[in-house]
Amino acid sequence: MRMARGWQSTLTGVLCFGIVLGAAVAAPLKILGFDDMTCAAWVASREDGDRRASYVVWIRGFLTGHNYGEQSQQVSSISSGTIENFVNRYCTQNPNGQFSDAALRLSDEFSGRNQPIRK
Repeated sequence: MRMARGWQSTLTGVLCFGIVLGAAVAAPLKILGFDDMTCAAWVASREDGDRRASYVVWIRGFLTGHNYGEQSQQVSSISSGTIENFVNRYCTQNPNGQFSDAALRLSDEFSGRNQPIRK
C-alpha cells in the first residue's frame, strides 16, 4: 500500500509540473493578414499605390488592436507617412523579415512601452 501511495504522489507531482510548464509556454502569436507579409512584398508595393495603402491600413488596424488590448499603453495618433518611414527603415535593416514584425516594433515604440511584444 505504501508503494502505491509513493507512486501516486510521484505521478501527481509530474502531472502538476507538466501543467505548470505547459502554462508557462506562450502560444505563438497568430497574425491575420496578407498571404505575403515579407519585407520584399512591402518594398515591391512602393510601385503599387493601392497595395501600399492596403498594407498601411492593415498596420493601422493592427495598432488599433494593440490599443484595444493594451488600453493603458496606447499608440497615439500616427500618420501614414510615419508608418511608411518606420516600415521602410525596418525592412532595410531586416530584408528577410516580415512587415508584420515591423508593426509589432512600431507598437512597442509608439506606445511608450519600449519592450518587445513576444511572439
